[in-house]
Amino acid sequence: MEEVLKNINGVKDLKKLKIKEKKKLAEELREKILDIVSKNGGHLASNLGVVELTIALHSVFNTPRDSIIWDVGHQTYVHKILTGRKNQMDTLRKFNGIAGFPKTSESEFDCFNTGHSSTSISVALGMARANKLDDRKNKVIAVIGDGALTGGMAQEALNDAGSSNSDITVILNDNEMSISKNVGGMTYFLSKLRTKRFYTRTNSRVKRLFLRIPKVGKSIVKAAQRMKRSIKQMFIPKMYYEDIGFTYLGPVDGHDIEKLESVLRTSKLIDGPVLIHVITKKGKGYKIAEENPDKFHSTSSFDIQTGKLKKEKKDDYSKIFGRKLVELAKKDEKIVAVSAAMIDGTGLKEFKKQFPERTFDVGIAEQHALGMAAGMAKKGYKPVVPIYSSFYQRAYDQVIHDICIQNLPVVMCVDRAGIVGNDGETHQGLFDMAFFSLIPNITIMAPKNFEELEKMLEFAINLNSPVVIRYPRGGEGETKFEKCEDIKLGRAEIIKEGEDLTIVAIGKMVERAIEVSEILKEQDIDCEVINARFLKPLDSYTIERSIRKTKNVITIEDGILRGGLGTSVIELINECKIDGVHAKSYGYDDSFVQHGSVDELEKLHGLDAKSIALSIQISRFMSNEIL
Repeated sequence: MEEVLKNINGVKDLKKLKIKEKKKLAEELREKILDIVSKNGGHLASNLGVVELTIALHSVFNTPRDSIIWDVGHQTYVHKILTGRKNQMDTLRKFNGIAGFPKTSESEFDCFNTGHSSTSISVALGMARANKLDDRKNKVIAVIGDGALTGGMAQEALNDAGSSNSDITVILNDNEMSISKNVGGMTYFLSKLRTKRFYTRTNSRVKRLFLRIPKVGKSIVKAAQRMKRSIKQMFIPKMYYEDIGFTYLGPVDGHDIEKLESVLRTSKLIDGPVLIHVITKKGKGYKIAEENPDKFHSTSSFDIQTGKLKKEKKDDYSKIFGRKLVELAKKDEKIVAVSAAMIDGTGLKEFKKQFPERTFDVGIAEQHALGMAAGMAKKGYKPVVPIYSSFYQRAYDQVIHDICIQNLPVVMCVDRAGIVGNDGETHQGLFDMAFFSLIPNITIMAPKNFEELEKMLEFAINLNSPVVIRYPRGGEGETKFEKCEDIKLGRAEIIKEGEDLTIVAIGKMVERAIEVSEILKEQDIDCEVINARFLKPLDSYTIERSIRKTKNVITIEDGILRGGLGTSVIELINECKIDGVHAKSYGYDDSFVQHGSVDELEKLHGLDAKSIALSIQISRFMSNEIL
């Protein structure tokens, strides 16, 4: 059979295909996705897992008139290829290229921007209700993974949707359980059996009987319990979803296009909310990803034949954090780690291995993670909670209400702070400093390098109050700092003394400050570089003293300007009534930052060393002063 994908330029072409051609198309789509992600990086396993499902959705529904909302949205590569963007996919996740997530500005088929978990059902229900008010018959479909159902927002939406009588279809993409006809049939049989009274009595008697068998009795009981739990897992969803108001269809093999299309057509005939339970396999079609779905959930470029990354993975802030936490936990049994479904991503893999009873992965539930951590802190433990900056946004109420009002010793490690690059607007970690800085009873720190992170973590665990430590994605820079002073509450570090210009920087931007000072040195501008270390409490004494000396100050930060380091320094100048000061802040303005490499985005926003130095030189020329 000739190549199918080359003739697919939109969903109209897809709808003309026969099942045999669609199966061939699925193979070709997997090959294309493998090729693209191996070069550009991206989310591999999840996209390989929804190939047939995406084909079936666009075959049965009338998109874009019918709306598909993809929860998280990292699994939309197939969707993008089928909806007219096939020839642009080589630019995936590149600056000014195709985004790795749905973008309404990119295509009418992307009906809603998504990037975080558990939002799709709420959005779909809103659209369904809007359709009803406008007397439109358009279908609305939410595609959500089983992991995203741990998010409270998804459960809230299911509760509302079930009683709404709205025409909404929820597709539960379950990629954790296997499927077979025998298990499905046994599910139905045993569910009827368990409703009868004699089942419970007989179950207990049989269990006691087997336990009497020497040597193998316990093993038989355990095997039976495992089988029972598996069967129960297949059956309980049907009871639960139908009880809250959904018509439940499935489970259906998510890699069988014919069955998928059949159940999707059936769903269109049903009035009210429908839930379709689809069983898929993450990494489907690429054995290495099937065996390592977590590793290939999101990956940088790799060799397709071996699965090995093209660039050797070096130490990064997450690894250093995890390593240091293990070291501290060996000395202090009160240290516990809490994760929101990101054990590996946040560096907790070794901690979990060594302290399984002190590791708590609560799933995609950031609010619950912080609330639970507050409860543990209240009982005398020292919870450390590493969560990505963009995901901490989901739990600020818990930070305020559960942790900071009671001044509880929870260490909140903000991973992926600042620009993260190719994942785009929904994942850039630009807002955490501004958000956290508004909250009383909180200490905010950011390390300039690995060594300082280790010192800050040890300091934070022993502070006995709420602490935030923010650090970027990836590794430390190339600058080898001559010293790394011990951490003292609210104390900055003078990296380099100077007479003409004060540069105050925080976190990874301390290295940028050094680079700027070296460029300006060639222009006879003598810079004093201060590593703020603390955003809150700010070292007013050290910074004020330097500004009074130089009368010129700039701040550099990898976060939004309003509410961050720049704002804090300007407030300090005003409070201390320092007259005649020229001040300028460098950071991200009041806008969302698109996808692209970190270097490209920093240059775009004037945050590379050359751009900052040039800006200072221009200011000096225009005003006849340093700034």
